Amino acid sequence: MSSRKGQKGAARVVQQQLARERRRRRTLWVSVGAVAVLVIAGLIGWGVWSSQRSTEFTAPAGSAEGGTGVVVGSGPVTVDIYEDFLCPVCKQFQDTSGATIDQLISEGKIKVVYHPVAYLNRFSTTEYSTRSSAASGCAAQEGKFAEYAKALYGQQPPEGSAGLTDDQLIDIGAGVGLNRDSFGSCVRDGTFKPWTDHVTEQASRNNITGTPTVVIDGQQVADRSPEGIRAAVAAAGK
Repeated sequence: MSSRKGQKGAARVVQQQLARERRRRRTLWVSVGAVAVLVIAGLIGWGVWSSQRSTEFTAPAGSAEGGTGVVVGSGPVTVDIYEDFLCPVCKQFQDTSGATIDQLISEGKIKVVYHPVAYLNRFSTTEYSTRSSAASGCAAQEGKFAEYAKALYGQQPPEGSAGLTDDQLIDIGAGVGLNRDSFGSCVRDGTFKPWTDHVTEQASRNNITGTPTVVIDGQQVADRSPEGIRAAVAAAGK
């Protein structure tokens, strides 16, 4: 009798253990399913957000095909310049080689595509890289991108600061002959911030990892000195 009771007790224990194991497995699969649903939803959401960011923008007048930069000049050799208006080395490049770039444009030797990216927002408390790039889009809309870009470098704020205010960006524009009202509205409204996002994302897709980066007819140039730029343009033009 006691043997039968022992057997029944052991069987009950086994059944209880099996029941607990079944519950544990159900809980595990429910958890896995919930995580999978969240991952799929996240991927779908990211895809929708990414596609919207890459398509919902307006490029300023004078932009390259695809809206990835602003075109200055019409020469046979294409020079792509990736720059961030908060980048001290970009200012240095403008100070040392900017006049050479301008001369090559005026000589009809090159077409320059300026890509004002926003890589250095982390070094500003107000996302100055984005704001200044968007402001340059406003300047391009009124046909004065190059003049405005040079003026921005002339008053470049230090990294780690708040950067120039929107009012200061507007004052710089007025100083190079931009209409204070229309240009000011464009800057304050952030009209070309989505364009800046697009330019920056496309630069990253093109494996541009830093600024300034100079690419001449598809080849990245290591020597960004005036002599290096002229030599690379001459080689590309042959």
